[in-house]
This record gives sequence, C-alpha cells and structure tokens, in this order.
Amino acid sequence: MESTMKEVRGDGPSVLEPKSMIGGGVEDVYGEDRATEEQLVTPWTVSVASGYTLLRDPHHNKGLAFTEKERDAHYLRGLLPPAIITQELQEKKLMRSIRQYQVPLQRYMAMMDLQERNERLFYKLLVDNVEELLPIVYTPTVGEACQKYGSIFRRPQGLYISLKEKGKILEVLKNWPERSIQVIVVTDGERILGLGDLGCQGMGIPVGKLALYTALGGVRPSSCLPITIDVGTNNEELLKDEFYIGLRQRRATGQEYSEFLDEFMTAVKQNYGEKVLIQFEDFANHNAFDLLAKYGTTHLVFNDDIQGTAAVVLSGLVAALKLVGGSLAEHTFLFLGAGEAGTGIAELIALEMSKQVKAPLEETRKKIWLVDSKGLIVRSRKESLQQFKKPWAHEHEPVKNLLDAVKAIKPTVLIGSSGVGQTFTKEVVEAMSSFNEKPIILALSNPTSQSECTAEQAYTWSKGRAIFASGSPFDPVEYNGKIFVPGQSNNAYIFPGFGLGLVISGAIRVHDEMLLAASEALAQQVTQENFDKGLIYPPFSNIRRISAEIAANVAAKAYELGLASRLPRPQNLVKYAESCMYTPLYRSYR
Repeated sequence: MESTMKEVRGDGPSVLEPKSMIGGGVEDVYGEDRATEEQLVTPWTVSVASGYTLLRDPHHNKGLAFTEKERDAHYLRGLLPPAIITQELQEKKLMRSIRQYQVPLQRYMAMMDLQERNERLFYKLLVDNVEELLPIVYTPTVGEACQKYGSIFRRPQGLYISLKEKGKILEVLKNWPERSIQVIVVTDGERILGLGDLGCQGMGIPVGKLALYTALGGVRPSSCLPITIDVGTNNEELLKDEFYIGLRQRRATGQEYSEFLDEFMTAVKQNYGEKVLIQFEDFANHNAFDLLAKYGTTHLVFNDDIQGTAAVVLSGLVAALKLVGGSLAEHTFLFLGAGEAGTGIAELIALEMSKQVKAPLEETRKKIWLVDSKGLIVRSRKESLQQFKKPWAHEHEPVKNLLDAVKAIKPTVLIGSSGVGQTFTKEVVEAMSSFNEKPIILALSNPTSQSECTAEQAYTWSKGRAIFASGSPFDPVEYNGKIFVPGQSNNAYIFPGFGLGLVISGAIRVHDEMLLAASEALAQQVTQENFDKGLIYPPFSNIRRISAEIAANVAAKAYELGLASRLPRPQNLVKYAESCMYTPLYRSYR
C-alpha cells in the first residue's frame, strides 16, 4: 500500500500519467485489459473509487453485481439492495426492458442511459446482441436521435469545440479527463447521414461510431474521444429551435473555417501524438475531400464516408462475383450519386481493378460511370464539374436521368449513394434485370427513409434475381415461396477492425493499400452458406472475429509498407489483434 501511495504522491512514477509506448498505442496503466476475469484490478479514478462515487462512476460501476467482499472493501454497504446478481442476469433483465419499448428512439435513449451508468454492461449488451442493437445505436435510429438531440439531451458526451474556443483548442482538449487517446471521431455536423446539416446535434454520430469501435473492434472505451466541431449551422429550423444546443449563427466558411480546422488538427497532434487516429465523419463534400488531401500526409486520418464506405462496398462486390462470375474488370458499374461515397467507392474499385489486371488507373476508371443531379457525368460537362468528379467524365453523349443512363450504359452493377430515397424506380430495376441474369443492386443511402429502394422492391421488380444489399437494414423478403435475406453494406464491418489494425501496428499514416487489405479480409469471411442465401456479407454475429481478421490484414500491410512503428512485428497478427481487444466482462476489485 505504501509503495502505491508513493506513486500517487509523486515519490515514484505516477500511476495516473499514461506511458506512451514506442511500439504504438498507449500502455494499459492499470493492467485492466490484460487482467483475466480472476485477477484483481483497482478501480482508480483520481483516487481509489469507493462508496457513492463508485456507484456513480460508469467505468467501474457494476450495480448489483458487486460481491459481498467488494461491498465491504469499497464502503457500499447500505448503498445497494442486499441481492447479488450476475452480469448475465443484468443483461437478461435489461434486454427484456429494452424490447418492451415500441419506439426505436426510446430504445436508443435507454442504451445511452446505460452507457452513462454502467459502461461494461452497455458493451456486454451490444457485443452479445449486436444484430438487434446495431440499428439502435447506429443507423437508422441514430439519425433520428441527431435530429432530436437538443430535445433528448441529458448529459454531454464527448468534446464540443466551437468557434468560441478559437485560439484555445489545445486547452479544451486538455479538459478531457483521459490522456491516453488512440481514436478520435470528429464531425462538423454539416452532412449527417442523408439528413443534411444538423450542426452541433451531429454529436450522436461520433458517439455511436466510437461505441462500435469498442463493441465491434475491441478498442478500449477510455481511449476513444468523440468530438463535434461547431462552426454554426445553415439549418433554419435549428436556428429557430429553442432547444438547439449549438451556436446560433450561420456556418463559418473559407479562411475562417480552414484556420479553425488547422488549429484543431495541430492541437490534436500536439496533445495526443503522431499515432492518434482521426476519423472524419459526415463533413460536407467540399470539405471532406480537401481535409483528407490536406492532412493525409501529415496525420493519421481516415474518412469513413469516402474510404470506409468504399472498402465495405468493394468487399461486397468481390464476394458477389462468386455468385455472378467474372472479374471486376469484366463488369460495368453505374453510380447514382457522385459525392463523397460515390466517388470514394468508384476510386477504390478502379484501384483494385488496376491492381488485378495491371492496367493504368485512367483505363480502369472507364468501366465506371456516375450520375449526379444533372445527369450522366460526361466529358462535355468537364469544365463545370467539381474537381473530385472530373476523373469520371468519360466520352458519351449527355444523358439527363438515371433510367436513360441505365439503358445507355447497360451496367451489371447499380450503386446508389445519392442520399435520395426511392430513386431506383420499378422501371430502373426492370431495365437492369432485362440485360442481366443476376443484376447487382446496392442501395446504400442512410437512413432507411433515404434508401434508393427497399429490399422488397428490388427482389419483386427483378423477379427474385437481384443480388441486393443496402446501407440500412431490411427484413428478409419472401418472393415466390423463397426467402431472400438482404445484406447490409454497413461501414461497421470495416472501420472498427481497420482502426484496430492501425492502433496495434502503431501506424503513422493511412495508405490506399490498407483499404484494399481490409476489403479482401472482409470478402474472405463470406461462407458458402452465406452465398446460398444470396448474402454478400457475413452475419454481424461474428463481427469481433471478422474485425480481428481485418485488423491483422491492415496491420500486415502497414508493416509491409514501412508505416508501422510497433516493433518487432508480432508473429501471429490475428492472435495479437484478439489479445488486444477490450472485453466487457466485469473485473473483480481488491
């Protein structure tokens, strides 16, 4: 005890200060994640948590699962009812309670309350019931939560950095209680899912994404930091809403915006070091591409809307080829939507094709066509196009709408990333089915209301021949006596494992080859049993195993490219990834 007190007083190295590890990531100071279930850990906060404060500390609270010995040692007698129950029984009780709510937003609020009350139980529920709870803590319910965030706001989660903090962002970062941050998810709220500008209320997205980093990818919750950058909003409804929680002004743009983001990126690197992963989330197109290009060479940055979506879609396409035959280069792709997701997916497909057939990228891009709000992107429009659309302007006469583009291009794969619901009409799907035995149709826009078509529409209009996947979940569909199980092309397959791979290798930059490695790892997880059901993605029930495989593949590529700083390289990367994953089982306290 005396030696422990020496450390706290400063006579020795402080147990409260994190040690940065040369190999990447941050040392687990308390031994909490290395401890087995039988080993004892100390519930440190600033001092040893006990009594009433222990019950109010979500990191260490176990509710009625505290043992008799723990209740004595930590002054909990009388503060809890006498019953002692297991974590499994707590989970059973809470799942029964959550299922009684009819409204998804109520389930979301119940889960958020649990996260603020008992962190390990929250993640235990999410890990064990991932297929049921994923649509609650993530899309589509998180979209509605963001829209109503001001009304349902109870306790702040994450950091809010507004224009009021200009010149003081480093100080604001130091206000966060955790020093050992490995993953930051940041948004400015300008393009939340397919819902548009939700300003400061976009915080639901970083919070939800990081919950998945922990539950699906095993990144410790204490090393995750959700951030919302508030530069105002152009949403008139929010500006007039008395419950709006953000700055009541129009969005900062141009130099003011650029300087503010630059201060933020510099402060993050200064405070957390070279190896902290910064994931950009739901930035508007015009900023997303610029930020990725600007900071991709100086920081460890990743844009899930551009790169994560691309990796998960490419994986689905690679898997789908086993159902329809042929190589990527033998197929023709048509996109509805030429924003972050559309162009990001198109570029990664072209990159994979280029790698497979050893042809220049300029050549493989010609197999991919994009339709935006003004029609097919063709060379005659090139001068008026935004920079990121120009590589996709091919030689073709102008085509004004999607249906005519489908008839003219005759694609084998139709991908929707437009953010506009019901744009894959009956005529479009029937046209796709008229020249493809098995048309591949991916309706990727989120949430469900913005999906280009429903699973039922895709299967019905294609007479059961479509290979379909969507961004948000759809229930199985019965058509002509056969049950079709629609796949979900969900970024949650990729980003948790991808982030874990970067953390365990101590990567200092993200490279396109790492995205291809993540796609290949995911595609390899689809079994023949999945294919027999028409699925091009594996079930989410195996997601932690899938994340470990993706992490290992990404880490291997980081080592191969010389971008990993954790040396020596672990021999078995899959086992190493699994050993690094956070588990939400309760620990026993001294």
